[in-house]
Amino acid sequence: MALAVTSSSAISGPISYASSENKAPQIGSFRPVDRSNVSLATVTFSRRQSAVKPVNAEPKRNDSIVPLAATVSAPEVAEKVEVEDYEQLARDLANASPLEIMDKALAKFGNDIAIAFSGAEDIALIEYARLTGRPFRVFSLDTGRLNPETYQFFDTVEKHYGIRIEYMFPDAVEVQGLVRSKGLFSFYEDGHQECCRVRKVRPLRRALKGLRAWITGQRKDQSPGTRAEVPVVQVDPAFEGLDGGVGSLVKWNPVANVQGMDIWNFLRAMNVPVNSLHSKGYISIGCEPCTRPVLPGQHEREGRWWWEDAKAKECGLHKGNLKQEDGNKNGNGHANGTATVSDLFDTQSLVTLTRTGMENLAKLENRKEPWLVVLYAPWCPFCQAMEGSYVELAEKLAGSGVKVGKFRADGDEKEFAQRELQLGSFPTILFFPKHSSQPIKYTSEKRDVDSLMAFVNALR
Repeated sequence: MALAVTSSSAISGPISYASSENKAPQIGSFRPVDRSNVSLATVTFSRRQSAVKPVNAEPKRNDSIVPLAATVSAPEVAEKVEVEDYEQLARDLANASPLEIMDKALAKFGNDIAIAFSGAEDIALIEYARLTGRPFRVFSLDTGRLNPETYQFFDTVEKHYGIRIEYMFPDAVEVQGLVRSKGLFSFYEDGHQECCRVRKVRPLRRALKGLRAWITGQRKDQSPGTRAEVPVVQVDPAFEGLDGGVGSLVKWNPVANVQGMDIWNFLRAMNVPVNSLHSKGYISIGCEPCTRPVLPGQHEREGRWWWEDAKAKECGLHKGNLKQEDGNKNGNGHANGTATVSDLFDTQSLVTLTRTGMENLAKLENRKEPWLVVLYAPWCPFCQAMEGSYVELAEKLAGSGVKVGKFRADGDEKEFAQRELQLGSFPTILFFPKHSSQPIKYTSEKRDVDSLMAFVNALR
């Protein structure tokens, strides 16, 4: 995926303002804070990569018994990789200004990083990027249901900064299927997650697969219970980047420690154009059916999905912020009592297995068809990251003779899964052959559709 690149010459010169722009009122001059160099702590480790390319073509079916091996191994090649300690970097930059953090991000990742722009007060990110004098890239998710004012604002921003925003769109077939089966406003009845997954999360996943880092406008004061611990930089807990696998994408949040009032002071000081919806009472701006103005004294997120629980107002773009509400359920010490996490892998092409179902599946030595099963926990960020791939895989395998299932293996089921199902960490993916009771464990961290399909095709 190609994202628009803005050259430094296009953004470092004087900016002209059209009289029709809706700008924050000028309240004074602004002088950027001097930048400081922050030392980067690095560690070195050896990462294993398979020397075998994925099998894309389906091999001939073989009904012979698969060897009773716990895992399938491939030749491995050691590769030396330099890895940044981003937890330490986040601590080093905890007191840095947004401008310093933005400069560090753009300097480190160059053309492999982009700003995620929603058309709201996160225009501040683009202004900070301009002030660094470095080239920068901007992308946005066009869900097809944004306010007219937001589309007009996109055009204003492009002209103001001399850039081209790279728009990501949802898959037309997926949108068509959702609307035909459930109508245009199903989210008012069964929650916004399904619609957001189709219109926002999956397009975002495609965009991020072409990057090594992205920049967001998340702030700690934005959402009750879900963003209070957002660091200024982190390894993305929910999405994968260009190289694929765990840790392949870095997420920068330059304004994480900035209050909303200070963001607006900055926009006014820099005479930055803003979305006209802000003057109509909108603070947090999303899709038109799911966004409304807030009253004085209300929190800004009360204007989003107002019919749902106020503690879990995330659309899925920052799903890694959500944590398990009940500490006894995950059995792994990840709870902090902030927000309930919705279940994963929601599709009719996938079978939800109970404890009894898993026990029966594990005992069978002669099955009518092979099974692929993921052992997961909804709060696990790596499970969340592979949700789209696994759902797509299940839909592709529907009617192929391979059953696809899921088993929630945290909480009370964790000990059973560790003892009987080779659970070491989440997610664990198992293939149950047609003529063997012994499951075969998928050991790669590559959880994209092609890699998982290659695993299935090699064993079916």
